[in-house]
Amino acid sequence: MEIIDNVIGKNGLVFAFLCVGIIILFSTWVSKYVTHKKIPGVAIAIIIGLSLAFLGNEKGISNIPLFAGMALLGGPMLRDFAVVATAMSADLSKIKQAGLAGLVSLILGVSVSFILGILIGLSMGYTNTESLTTIGAGACTYIVGPVTGTALGASSDVIAISVATGVVKTICTTICTPLIAKKIQLDNPHAAIVFGGLLGTTSGVVAGLAATDEELVPYGALTSTFYTGLGCLLCPSLFFVILRSILM
Repeated sequence: MEIIDNVIGKNGLVFAFLCVGIIILFSTWVSKYVTHKKIPGVAIAIIIGLSLAFLGNEKGISNIPLFAGMALLGGPMLRDFAVVATAMSADLSKIKQAGLAGLVSLILGVSVSFILGILIGLSMGYTNTESLTTIGAGACTYIVGPVTGTALGASSDVIAISVATGVVKTICTTICTPLIAKKIQLDNPHAAIVFGGLLGTTSGVVAGLAATDEELVPYGALTSTFYTGLGCLLCPSLFFVILRSILM
């Protein structure tokens, strides 16, 4: 056991890839033989991954020494690398076809999410502009929330709420996307571009589209990445000014 611990300790990332591979293999088996492919294997793997995230403390399963490599595998560096890598395979001609629709979906997606976040903040009893703007930004994505909160000087509690709001949105997007894809006709690059622009949460959109159709991932990743940048630009500036003028 000591030898195994030493080997895994020195090769934490490799062991993390092995664990993910086993989860994918098991999920594929469950999808094929238990659900008869009604639920995609990737979707089952995502649910298992989210369940495992509750193990340990603040850093989830990576707090357990045996699974420390998960912190690197699931960290922002490899996540952003994966997003950029998927976007590299996008077909430029199909992106141009959805140009106007993609732009409208971005603006509409950020605005609607921000408004919903404000309503969440009001329901929790917050009334000051800084707090409501931060929570509204968190409803866009869990990245936009803390960026906005830091810029506006919001309290740490409010920033934490904004992150939690964004995380819930990501989880819901991840799980629900493959389940509703057929109903909303999410089966082509144009629809994926609009979908990514409307929801914006890159992690959720990429994971959800991967569980739906891997070929759609680059298109959803493209607009959802722009969504984060647009949210970081608008929320602490234009949206904050507009909200402050309404509440005055």
